[in-house]
Amino acid sequence: MIDRYSRQTIFPGISKQGQQKLADSFVVVAGCGALGTVSASALVRAGVGRVKIIDRDFIEIHNLQRQLLFNEEDVENQIPKAVAAQRHLSKINSDVKIEGVVSDINYSTVESLVEGADLIIDGSDNFETRLLINDVSLKHKIPWIYGGAVASGGMTMNIIPGTTPCFRCRLPKLPEQGVALTCDTAGVIGPATMTIGALQSAEALKILTESAKLNLGVIMVDVWEDTFLKFKSKHRADCPTCNGTYDFLEARHGTVTTVLCGQNSVQILNPKRKKISFAQLKKKLNPLGTVSSNEFMLNFEVDNQKLVVFPDGRAIVKNTSDESLARGLYAKYIGM
Repeated sequence: MIDRYSRQTIFPGISKQGQQKLADSFVVVAGCGALGTVSASALVRAGVGRVKIIDRDFIEIHNLQRQLLFNEEDVENQIPKAVAAQRHLSKINSDVKIEGVVSDINYSTVESLVEGADLIIDGSDNFETRLLINDVSLKHKIPWIYGGAVASGGMTMNIIPGTTPCFRCRLPKLPEQGVALTCDTAGVIGPATMTIGALQSAEALKILTESAKLNLGVIMVDVWEDTFLKFKSKHRADCPTCNGTYDFLEARHGTVTTVLCGQNSVQILNPKRKKISFAQLKKKLNPLGTVSSNEFMLNFEVDNQKLVVFPDGRAIVKNTSDESLARGLYAKYIGM
């Protein structure tokens, strides 16, 4: 019988020794959207021993244009992305321990979510989360791979604590809202996210097998313009994170609201709330509007507004990018 990984182990860059290293590895995929689905699929198929997939969101019809692990049935059943990813990937490779975690990545959760990981792959959709991942990476000496894609292009870089410049060396502070291009303003095409996700996956295999071919710079690709650029990144002597100050991890920066890329939605997070009772909330909201729920989320619609509430008290306020409005609706219906 041909071994599952035979085409991979005859590749000199991996070999049987590298395959064993993959089997012994634990990777966290932080976000399971377009990039995260590519990376998670590649790692599971490659035989990485343990893969944890973390995502706060559920699947919507517009995700299917570029997010590879999901289908229309997942949309109809309102399945969280992390749960659907675990279900689909478990059917692909039963040798891999796959854990789908429905959770927000924030300063109060990130350290426990990545504990013990050999590598973190960025599949997030905002700079605040990436700077938080950067903090926990440097604090705990866990390599991570940044990736971002918008319109027809994207970029990726490896952050290896003690070796490469960190993400904050390149991005000293959060961009002002409305300045950076997003899926909302520029759109995004599937080939761009697939390309960046593939590059992240390749770098992950290199890191886990301790390859000497590791990319130590920044790669930028535009699949529409047919451009591929690679350049060096530089350390900043005054970088707080490199100097041991973890501003995002210690909540000196950051907010409890996040505008979600490409969704005209705002997530509201109350770090002090640990758990919410759907039964009690449903009883409270039933007289006010339309309420439905399953084990993963509660949907509430009132006055053309829609709130999606999760067991940890997070809520996504749909059809708005106004953070003040979203915060007010959360306070009114869920309670701060």
